[in-house]
Amino acid sequence: VLEPGLTPLEDRQLLSEDEYLKAQEEFGADSFTAAIGAEAIREMLKALDLDKMQADLRAEMAASDSDIKKKKLAKRLKIVEAFQQSGNKPEWMILTQVPVIPPDLRPLVPLDGGRFATSDLNDLYRRVINRNNRLKRLIELRAPDIIIRNEKRMLQEAVDALFDNGRRGRVITGANKRPLKSLADMLKGKQGRFRQNLLGKRVDYSGRSVIVVGPELKLHQCGLPKKMALELFKPFIYSRLDAKGLSTTVKQAKKLVEKEKPEVWDILDEVIREHPVLLNRAPTLHRLGIQAFEPVLIEGKAIQLHPLVCAAFNADFDGDQMAVHVPLSLEAQLEARVLMMSTNNILHPANGSPIIVPSQDIVLGLYYLSIMSEGDPREWKLDLHTEEQLKRDAKKKNIVRGFYRNLSEIEHALQEKAIGLHTKIKYRWEGVDEQGNPVRQWFETTPGRVMLGDVLPRSSKISFEIVNKLMTKREISSMIDQVYRHCGQKDTVIFCDRIMALGFHNAFKAGISFGKDDMVVPTTKWKIIDKTRAEAKEFEQQYNDGLITQGEKYNKVVDAWSKATDQIADEMMHQISSVERVERGRSAQVNSIYMMSHSGARGSPAQMRQLAGMRGLMAKPSGEIIETPIISNFKEGLSVLEYFNSTHGARKGLADTALKTANSGYLTRRLVDVAQDCIITTEDCGTSAGIKVRAIIDAGTVVASLESRVLGRTAAEDVRDPSSHDVIIKAGTLLEEPEVEAIRAAGVQELRIRSVLTCETTSGVCGKCYGRDLARGTPVNMGEAVGVIAAQSIGEPGTQLTMRTFHIGGAAQISEQSFIESNFDGKIKIKNKGVVKNSDGQVVAMVRNMIVAVLDPDGTERAVHRIQYGARLLVDEGDTIKRGQRIAEWDPYTRPMLTEVEGTIGFEDLVEGQSMSEALDESTGIAKRVVIDWRTHRGADLRPAIVIKDKHNKLLKLGRGGEARYQLAVDAIISVDPGAHVKAGDVIARIPTESAKTRDITGGLPRVAELFEARRPKEAAIIAETSGTIRFGRDYKNKRRIVIEPNDKDEEPREYLIPKGKHIHLQDGDVIEKGDSIVEGNPAPHDILAIKGVEELAAYLVNEIQDVYRLQGVAINDKHIEVIVRQMLQKVEIDDAAETELIQGEQIDRVELDEINARAREEGKKEAVAHPVLLGITKASLQTRSFISAASFQETTRVLTEAAVNGKVDTLEGLKENVIVGRLIPAGTGAMMNTLREVAGKRDALILEEREREAAAKVAEAEIPEPAQLPAAE
Repeated sequence: VLEPGLTPLEDRQLLSEDEYLKAQEEFGADSFTAAIGAEAIREMLKALDLDKMQADLRAEMAASDSDIKKKKLAKRLKIVEAFQQSGNKPEWMILTQVPVIPPDLRPLVPLDGGRFATSDLNDLYRRVINRNNRLKRLIELRAPDIIIRNEKRMLQEAVDALFDNGRRGRVITGANKRPLKSLADMLKGKQGRFRQNLLGKRVDYSGRSVIVVGPELKLHQCGLPKKMALELFKPFIYSRLDAKGLSTTVKQAKKLVEKEKPEVWDILDEVIREHPVLLNRAPTLHRLGIQAFEPVLIEGKAIQLHPLVCAAFNADFDGDQMAVHVPLSLEAQLEARVLMMSTNNILHPANGSPIIVPSQDIVLGLYYLSIMSEGDPREWKLDLHTEEQLKRDAKKKNIVRGFYRNLSEIEHALQEKAIGLHTKIKYRWEGVDEQGNPVRQWFETTPGRVMLGDVLPRSSKISFEIVNKLMTKREISSMIDQVYRHCGQKDTVIFCDRIMALGFHNAFKAGISFGKDDMVVPTTKWKIIDKTRAEAKEFEQQYNDGLITQGEKYNKVVDAWSKATDQIADEMMHQISSVERVERGRSAQVNSIYMMSHSGARGSPAQMRQLAGMRGLMAKPSGEIIETPIISNFKEGLSVLEYFNSTHGARKGLADTALKTANSGYLTRRLVDVAQDCIITTEDCGTSAGIKVRAIIDAGTVVASLESRVLGRTAAEDVRDPSSHDVIIKAGTLLEEPEVEAIRAAGVQELRIRSVLTCETTSGVCGKCYGRDLARGTPVNMGEAVGVIAAQSIGEPGTQLTMRTFHIGGAAQISEQSFIESNFDGKIKIKNKGVVKNSDGQVVAMVRNMIVAVLDPDGTERAVHRIQYGARLLVDEGDTIKRGQRIAEWDPYTRPMLTEVEGTIGFEDLVEGQSMSEALDESTGIAKRVVIDWRTHRGADLRPAIVIKDKHNKLLKLGRGGEARYQLAVDAIISVDPGAHVKAGDVIARIPTESAKTRDITGGLPRVAELFEARRPKEAAIIAETSGTIRFGRDYKNKRRIVIEPNDKDEEPREYLIPKGKHIHLQDGDVIEKGDSIVEGNPAPHDILAIKGVEELAAYLVNEIQDVYRLQGVAINDKHIEVIVRQMLQKVEIDDAAETELIQGEQIDRVELDEINARAREEGKKEAVAHPVLLGITKASLQTRSFISAASFQETTRVLTEAAVNGKVDTLEGLKENVIVGRLIPAGTGAMMNTLREVAGKRDALILEEREREAAAKVAEAEIPEPAQLPAAE
């Protein structure tokens, strides 16, 4: 109802068809106005008064108490304000005319046979036109209302389908039953306008072919087939032919080229000289997937690729194809040469280690070259006698053998077979000192190593030491790294080419083969297997006797087998690597398979174990481990049953790989999208903030050292020596290798470094906060697109991560962690000590926050270990401890509940059949009491517990207040009988770890995605928001209430409700620190941000993500993850809008908030208060300030609709927006263009000002009198 008139109907009332007819009959047709469809809505929108609405909504928000209502109002207010600010009128949201797009965009193509192929849009438009014309005719004919209304509805449907088919009502299909593609569908998705045409254009001048290896190429070259080159460089050839006068017209030139005349080939040679081409291998996962090379013309049809760049392209020669692109313009050629040449990309952007590293044959050749054999009769000897000795004994001779002073002498000796390649010799190495003067030094080495040393660049920083060892892949990598750091790029490239040639040559000379007898099955294999079988039987027996549960038996059996497998593998490695003495007492490396694996050329110990050890345990498709292992290896051959068991894993592996690729690609896409506008814009933002870093120690081993984490970062504050407190490094210094060495020498434990997380640049980040550009080893350049590099570095190894979530089956993960060993010598210091001696006289930890630290003599903490509740402590305060000595140990399979007082056991609320079951283990006949889920209607108010009483049957009090009552969780196994006597520290119940930990460990890709998307984990930990004392409050239905009484008396107590079955590992009266977990689990990142702040959150995310990658042996620098986290933390949520125009609860960019607050400060108003919010990467991408970028990412329609309502302006700051509108991107060389444009603009302004001044001066000089006013003509 739009206009009720005098009728009792209300304004804006909704009527059904019947009610409308009834009202018309009752009050007469013209007494009120009611309308239907878009017309009615348009009228209503026209009638809105936005200003009044805004005032009302703000008033209502201020008055309202409920959060939900506030949120609703805020949403509405946002839209109202959007209309006000953008100058859009609400009624414009309804179209009265439908625009028709030009016919070229909806073509009609005649097919043979007289039919037409047409664009779907034509069908959709045709429906609209037909219905519209019919409606027009019906209105002219004065048809009955009901028919007109129906026609209007159909017209509305047709228009809806034209704009977005299927958004409202059913999907309209064409003749062949598939949905028609509407206007919105043309923009959406991978095939839409944005992603298909604007972001993914095809380029001209490209070709593709199979790649083959080109071992004789230099690092900057690639072999290009002549035919291909002729086709790709055609325009250049035509112009050169013309310039040389060999052809007068293009047509003539074409003919010459087609006939492939000899002069054409000469010209092709000229054209190609110094003209780099780009090679690209799909999938291009990171920027090293496209590199520039100088083409070398070759016969044949395959592209030749240099072996050392294969790692960067992830290419192999089993039929891979690559594409060639030709940079046409001079600028493009220049960029290709200076930035993209393969010789400029020696380091990996993800971690700064060399990526041009020899692999496979080359490694094997270098390894073989650097072997040193023992006991060769030809090795060097020095046996000098005095004159007297010689006189006395005529047979004695002075013997000096095996001393050489240069390579040619050695080569001669090798030719004469006076020495072997691996013989120990003495060699005089000629190096240079800092001034470039020669320095000579004697080394014990081998001829092979001398050959390798000969290709080293001469430098004072590089000694013969770095080649005088057994060359494994890791050694070679570090050697290349050192050469790059000390000798620069050119020397490195030459060096790499030379060691490649050396490696290939020696691999060929060595003639290493792969034989059946090289797989040595260890002699002790069956002994170990029989022993383990006996153990498994023993566990089976224990289970039958009821000593352990089914789950514990499974864990123990699986553990025993995994230990056996490892033991057999160790034995095998030991036997394979032992060196046999051969001819004339000289030793020879005997096993070629061991050489391949040990050098890092091919194969891993895990694969060797399967070849010659035992295959070991296999997983079911669900991820659980099958209890029976595969005892055979591939050399012995598998039995049918074993073969069947091992098919599970293999098949799942293939299925996973396919899923993984798609998943990993999608993760990369989201990462790139969120980080694409993160560019280095300024040198230094001048902030003094930073983040604290220290070495990461996991279970006592150093996983990532402090040095490795701070290398290439900027110090945020002075670094002081812990013992003397002198400043070693000033704040603001870039920590390069020498500084890091100084930090290591001083034994600094933690320092504060600048980070992009704390960078204060408004758009982009500054160079100082970012630090070193990992791919170049220098401070980062202006305009470097660090966001995209970060996204690629994290996304590229995604395909190597696992897909599955690990179930903690009998995982060896548990068995590893049943004790803590000290990694250092030192003194023991214990914090928060709380121990008791139990009935067995063992010292048991009774508190949850006890920490054992190992101290240096000067009192610095070398290691800090948290001691688990219930662990047996093997050291005491002030003890001295040796490295490798155990500090504490515990049972890995169960978590104990200990009593703190001595007394007699009593049960409370442990009712048979309701809260406890005395399960008779049918296989054993032994009863055992287990707490069962008591959340039944009968037992709703039960609180099962064990209590400790004194002689007089009274409840004992605990030392810290509270009674000796221990609440039991579901699944707890009770270890004591009622009435039994216990001592402090005795176990009264245990919770099997399998039930405490049945939650899956999400690993691999899903875990990384979960962290970046900032999802709440399924079983999230509940984190204490304040420090204080635990009290159990009154329970609530089926939840337990925990109250924290804060230490700070002014704070309010915090309450937490926890579901009954959850295991709470706290007792009444425990002390808890802010940020500790009350219920175990993975903490939700949002909670960490709210409770502990940005720095802690960043540290958590960085560590968790790094853990996943470390497990796969992938190295990624922390700064890449920090860049992404920075993008996730861009928004803040308004807590208190104060006197600004903001709305409480709205999310805006931090930068915008700063601007608004700065304005408020100038006007002397109160500033708005906000807290940072964490957004997942998808959400963050959709909420960027650029609507073009957001629309091309996901949810195109929604983003564009919002942008239209808000009248948004895109400032084209990021990369994506600029690519879409076809401008130069503001990164790299494009960033320079931006600065140049700014400078030019300023200069133009100055020149214009100057001109205006001059003009004004001239006018002043002339002082021309104004012309008299002529009378207006009639």
